[in-house]
Amino acid sequence: MEISRVQADSPGREDHSNRSLNNEWVEIRNTTRQPVNLRGWTLRDADGNRYRFHDIRIAGRATIRVHTGTGRDSRTDVFQGKREYIWGNRADTATLRDDRGRTVDTDSWGRRR
Repeated sequence: MEISRVQADSPGREDHSNRSLNNEWVEIRNTTRQPVNLRGWTLRDADGNRYRFHDIRIAGRATIRVHTGTGRDSRTDVFQGKREYIWGNRADTATLRDDRGRTVDTDSWGRRR
């Protein structure tokens, strides 16, 4: 499992609409051939905002996007249900941890002050 892409800066105007919030996302890729259940896994930012995955299975070699806003979870997209932006446009770190709290992958961009 790896963090394959991050879109921290929602394209267009950041007007806090659900559409704008959902254009901020982190993509996670299953690098194995076997499906993985992400139940209990977490994704968090450098400020401690945390999303805990529910019973979501990601197929082998597949990706799933974790969107900031609200929506209906599917095989390819899940939603944090937030009303504020999570990921820092200029700098932040996304950390993916498994259900035992072990860091699986991190992705950092920019420089935090």
